[in-house]
Amino acid sequence: MELPKILLLKKILKYFLIFLSSILLLCVLLFFLVYSGIFGSLPDKQALKAINNEEASLVISSDSVIIGKFFAENRTNISNTEIPVHLKNALIATEDKRFFTHGGYDLQSYFRVFFKSILWGESQGGGGSTLTQQLVKNLYGRRNYGFLSLPVNKIREIIIAARMEEVYNKEELLVLYLNSVPFGEDVYGVEAASHRYFNKPARKLKVEESAVLVGLLKANTYFNPRLNPKNSLERRNMVLTLMEKQKYLTKAKLDSLRKIPLRLNYENMNTEAPAGYFVYQVKKKTEKILEDIQRKEGKEYDLNKDGLKIYTTLNMKIQQATTEGIHNHLYSMQKLLDNELQNHNIKKQWYSKQFNLHGADNSGKKNIEVFDWKGIVSRKMNKTDSLWYYYKMLNASVLITNPKNGAVITWIGGNDFSRLPFDMVLSHRQIASTFKPFLYATALENNFTPCTYLKNIQKVYPEYENWEPQNFDHTFTKDSTVALWYALAHSMNLPTLDLYFQTGRDKLITTCNRLHFPTTNDDSPSIALGTLDLSLYEVVRAYGAFANKGEMTEPVMINKITDAKGKVLFERKDAGVEKVFNKETTERITAILQKAINEGTGTRIRNQFAIRADLAGKTGTAENYTNAWFIAYTPDLVVGTWVGASSPEVHFYSGNGSGSSLALPIVGHVLRAIENNAGWRKQFLTPFIIPDSVSNELNCDPYKETGITGFFNRLFHRENK
Repeated sequence: MELPKILLLKKILKYFLIFLSSILLLCVLLFFLVYSGIFGSLPDKQALKAINNEEASLVISSDSVIIGKFFAENRTNISNTEIPVHLKNALIATEDKRFFTHGGYDLQSYFRVFFKSILWGESQGGGGSTLTQQLVKNLYGRRNYGFLSLPVNKIREIIIAARMEEVYNKEELLVLYLNSVPFGEDVYGVEAASHRYFNKPARKLKVEESAVLVGLLKANTYFNPRLNPKNSLERRNMVLTLMEKQKYLTKAKLDSLRKIPLRLNYENMNTEAPAGYFVYQVKKKTEKILEDIQRKEGKEYDLNKDGLKIYTTLNMKIQQATTEGIHNHLYSMQKLLDNELQNHNIKKQWYSKQFNLHGADNSGKKNIEVFDWKGIVSRKMNKTDSLWYYYKMLNASVLITNPKNGAVITWIGGNDFSRLPFDMVLSHRQIASTFKPFLYATALENNFTPCTYLKNIQKVYPEYENWEPQNFDHTFTKDSTVALWYALAHSMNLPTLDLYFQTGRDKLITTCNRLHFPTTNDDSPSIALGTLDLSLYEVVRAYGAFANKGEMTEPVMINKITDAKGKVLFERKDAGVEKVFNKETTERITAILQKAINEGTGTRIRNQFAIRADLAGKTGTAENYTNAWFIAYTPDLVVGTWVGASSPEVHFYSGNGSGSSLALPIVGHVLRAIENNAGWRKQFLTPFIIPDSVSNELNCDPYKETGITGFFNRLFHRENK
């Protein structure tokens, strides 16, 4: 080779070495600058030992089902024993095959990063981060240092990762990683991801399911199994192939697993919310409890970050059975209502009103996801269409409690919490005849008896705007009176009004106050027939006094709250009770309302649903069928339901809207499910213990003739009809 060329090569090599040395010196200098804290302080070993990931607080039902989460980051931490070995193997094979041999950083990978990513700026050069470094990134994030961001952040991660390897062993690092890594959809940690995509705890994951979750880590959206199932399946199979290359799977096992189709059991509590109305109430009550703890003990807890566990009274299986009953019943009833609204031209009138008021939007129809009794469906609608769709929709709320301790067993506030969050359990609607037992109980507390006879006469009340009430069946008599027990069992209006005037408004209002009903200034006697607006919550609580021998308990939702380590922060004490009625009064009311079930307005419970258990109950049908109610109870259960549209302007025009037709069947579905379950039947459908003396008080004739006819019948000992 010619001398000039040799000298030129030497010169080039010299400058390259100078350049390389300068780069290395700069890297060393940069390393020490980062190490010294010039670019921000680094956590020491003590701080690393104290790592405590933010963790979602869990809401847990009485039958051990997770029914809700409160979080800043949706994460649930789990221990090493709860993580399947095949999940760890999939992670190591895919993300860091030399995990068990390096000390937190992998020099071989880092040389690749140095030459490809830093010197040549290749975007596909790879990050070269070990699992430990990725863990550091998940825990501490990355900062912006301008053009030095990549090298400074990498150096920070190397230093912190090396320190972490001295503080934790490899298994502990894997657990920390799997509890902190993001899986898309604002889900952090493998436990939350397992519940989101497969509706199961991580410990129950299958090999192919673990591969799906590990595959997600490369790109949370692109490989999301719900959004992009094809991409997810390909990535899953790649992870399985990498596991085979690292000898975690045999070739035969790989071939078998690759043939399995992608199967999800997706569950998102934020959108599906199986007990959303209840969980929302639990959140408000938990926040109040935590405020009390902070005020009394000075200890502050963050509901969204501290991984609390809130153990509730709700029975999720009964909640699901109730939801199923609602959907099955209202699916058919909605069709009947739609027909009646169509026949009365209500839709056309409503559209005209909207156009006159707002200028209705009748253009731009598009597919909209809406609630339907068979699930969430896509319908082509414009804005006005969607408003009408929900405006004319039937809604149902159900509240089930244990009257002895107040425990809420089921709380359904409406059709779909995510789309219709207004809670109908707490909504005030006209209570109708469901109110009557409170008037009758007031009378029994004031020297009336079940055999007191009441007038069944139709009349006009000029002092109340010529009000002319009628019985539901429009019948009345002039020459006979009705026994108090029969009037209540058959929900007769005219005898009820007679009882109201004899008892006195003041005494009835006193009862209402003891039951914590809303104050009313309306002095109309129509209150006796149920014109007062009450919530299902207030009604079920009040009926609990009948079930519980006159003592009323406030409904409760939370049994216990613990911190992330299991320390008890709150535990419910015995429920406080208020004495509302005498025991004898409640026995009489219960005996009468048993007749309402067996031979009065609630007979469909027996005839249609074949419920055999001891039950007392009462229907309620508001004027024009705007609200339908039914309450049933045993000594250990109160079941209440309300059904109606969001506005009283939408209602049935026939008996389809009565309490016995619209509300009672939902309770029938629930009670049948409870009665068919031996454990629930024994726990909730307990028999009444009513003295014979009380039952005998109801043996008097339903009707008693008055006037001259009654005189001669009594004179000649004729039997009363």
